[in-house]
Amino acid sequence: MVAVAAAVLVVAAGVTVAALARSGPAIESQSRLVAGTPEGGAAVDLDTTTYFPVATPAPAIVLAHGFGGSKRDLDVEARSLAEHGYVVLAYTARGFGRSGGLIHLDAPAYEVADASLLISYLATLPQVTKDAPGNPRVAVAGSSYGGGLALLVGGHDTRVDALGADITWNDLSQALFPNAAGGQPGVFKRMWAGQLFASGAGSGTGAPTGAPTGAGQAGDACGRFARDLCAAYQVAARAGAPDPSILSLLAPSSPASVLSKITAPTVLVQGERDSLFPLDQADANAKGIAANGTPVKVIWRSGGHDGGTSTTDLVQYLEEWFDPVLLHRGPVDASFDVTVPGAGISSATGRSVSQSLRADRAYPSSRTRQVGVSGPAQAIGAPAGGSPAAVTSVPGLGGLLGSAASLTGSARLDAIPGQVARFVSDPLPARLLVAGSSTVDLLVTAHGATDATLFASVHHLAADGTDTLPAGLVAPIRLTGLTPELAQSVTISLPGVVTDLPAGDRLVVEVSTTDLAYALPSSPRAYTIALAGPTVAVAGVDGQALRAGQPWIWLIAGVAAMVLLLVGGQFAALARRRRRRRTVIDALARVPVAIEGLVKEYGDGYRAVDDVSFRVEPGQVVGLLGPNGAGKTTTLRVLMGLIRPTSGTVHVFGELIEAGAPVLSRIGAFIEGPGLLPHLSGRENLRLFWAATGRPTADAELETALEIAGLGPSVDRKVKTFSQGMRQRLAIAQAMLGLPELLVLDEPTNGLDPLQIAEMREVLRRYAATGRTVVISSHLLAEVEQTCSHVVVMHQGRLVAIGSVAEIARTGRRQLDVDDPERAIEILGAAGVDARSVPARRSLEDIFIELVGADE
Repeated sequence: MVAVAAAVLVVAAGVTVAALARSGPAIESQSRLVAGTPEGGAAVDLDTTTYFPVATPAPAIVLAHGFGGSKRDLDVEARSLAEHGYVVLAYTARGFGRSGGLIHLDAPAYEVADASLLISYLATLPQVTKDAPGNPRVAVAGSSYGGGLALLVGGHDTRVDALGADITWNDLSQALFPNAAGGQPGVFKRMWAGQLFASGAGSGTGAPTGAPTGAGQAGDACGRFARDLCAAYQVAARAGAPDPSILSLLAPSSPASVLSKITAPTVLVQGERDSLFPLDQADANAKGIAANGTPVKVIWRSGGHDGGTSTTDLVQYLEEWFDPVLLHRGPVDASFDVTVPGAGISSATGRSVSQSLRADRAYPSSRTRQVGVSGPAQAIGAPAGGSPAAVTSVPGLGGLLGSAASLTGSARLDAIPGQVARFVSDPLPARLLVAGSSTVDLLVTAHGATDATLFASVHHLAADGTDTLPAGLVAPIRLTGLTPELAQSVTISLPGVVTDLPAGDRLVVEVSTTDLAYALPSSPRAYTIALAGPTVAVAGVDGQALRAGQPWIWLIAGVAAMVLLLVGGQFAALARRRRRRRTVIDALARVPVAIEGLVKEYGDGYRAVDDVSFRVEPGQVVGLLGPNGAGKTTTLRVLMGLIRPTSGTVHVFGELIEAGAPVLSRIGAFIEGPGLLPHLSGRENLRLFWAATGRPTADAELETALEIAGLGPSVDRKVKTFSQGMRQRLAIAQAMLGLPELLVLDEPTNGLDPLQIAEMREVLRRYAATGRTVVISSHLLAEVEQTCSHVVVMHQGRLVAIGSVAEIARTGRRQLDVDDPERAIEILGAAGVDARSVPARRSLEDIFIELVGADE
């Protein structure tokens, strides 16, 4: 039920977006527990951190996290907004982390009431600007779960002055039970709901402070979900359809219920690769808010809950929208911006690029074009239980599957012969931009049944026969009350997608009977599908091109265009800072990795990496060695631009690393799990992964990567039959695709037996033999000594020893921390190792064994 909604709220890992790194003054922060809404007769505390800008008083922003997260996830965004001049309150929602209470799925009586209490708390702070006693000048913003909360708070609390909602929902019943035929709730989004509910149910194993008695006990399948939500989800999951109880719970947690009350200017950002909350959810929110005369800006951007090659600079969007309202800087820009993948060709690289368009009119700003399609009436069927089922999207991977343009014919995952009807256009006479939800009229005949479950989609069929399902999105159709053997005409809203079709290519409408991500009828079905009209009303948009760049860095590439469009010293200064960071340092241009003074500290004060500096030279195999918790993985995550450092720098081939940095395309990585699809073969997994990068198939060097990985004929078996060692080797092969100049691997031998470790060691040696550079992390001393040419020893986030493994093998010794022996001795002493009683030069084995022993 709402748990389903809860599932809906779940933000896939990595959905919360990191802001681009900035230089600026140190930001002071204060953590404390703030009283929330009591529950079950018990007090509930909310875990908060407030960040203060240099100059106060200042307007405030309440920042909410995604489902399953905590305030820690918001630290980067909060600090950036505070540097910009806002007081920022980031907090952990009830039912998560250290906050008390249970999860009610953004219910007005609980989560929304909590946010209002936090606004009242901000009104007591002297650092916050007040519009009236008890009325702070405040905005509310967040992504997914946090974005839904922001809109709901805006509809319930008149003190809110501005809103920002990213990749969130409009109506939970339609998001979880979508129906492209309109009207009644439709087909249960089973896979997303199940994964998200499982994530929420596992958010706590012990009773949190302020939770009602009996909540969240070990072994409790409901975890920290409110019991009514949990029960409703169980009913929906068993029935595969909503009942009145779940609908009654989902309604008040849906922004659709309060859009008419929102008067605060609102920016809505929605992802184009999002099978959880597609573009239509933002469309409905925008129309509902705009109907009140409230200013609304809509941004369709790359990425979403299904990931993708681009991440949103949410902080930039919020600043551009909040500044005119809260800081009175410039006019409110109520426009419609769309990122168009594959809108052109970069003359420098020959690769497809993305382009950002600004619509000619304020949102909604769309138009339709009639495109003729043809095809005979077609008989299709669904097997009992929907097995086998087509695969179009998997939670968190929908974009990857949808980008698999190289899969054609029988190799396609999204179309099973006998289950699909196709209606194809003639070759397009001119380029066609599809932007939004197109519509088509169909005739549906159900044979021997009074209901129908179908899935419609729009495809891009290239002149060479390549068939692409944009963003992996389908539109579920649920029809009831049918008369068997009698055709019924129905207008179908196709998935909301943004895709660019060149002249000469074709547009295809497909209707299928199965989809793995949804609940399917248990009995076999047979249908006849025909066109009720000769055309598809293709949604599009006319506008002005704003920026272009490689898909994974369109925001960075767009800075120059922003400067041309937005006149103002602040934006020009921001652009200059970003351009400076992208400048290649000539002295480091041939150095694969240069880390200087790296510090990563989280919001609660925990310092995972503390002043680490080292370099990796070409041709080296460098091992980051240390016990669990040493800071190895954190260092690699910063190296890959996945998280932002608190201070210090990381340069790869001379270019500063930050989210979306172009130089990341020269790195192959395997960090914290391979993310393989078990029902596909190893080879198909690799092809899908490479297709998602948008680079030419010929550049994948697939056979070379497979040869190095040494999988042999096993690569054509389904991954679910692989041993752990084979999975690890396939993941390494995936990282090696394109033969990147730098390979970064986190614990590549984790969970392997000795024979498998030896095999993996040989894999890495073969790769290094090609002249490239490898960086791995490991807690196994023997592994590093036998695989690596150089070693970096870390402990409790700090650098303990660095040196050549060849030297260690030759002399059995290595000087502690060559740059600062005294500091190394201090570190070892804190770990319980008496380093002063031994010679200044110690064996690596002695150091490591004593460090591990100290940890234990």
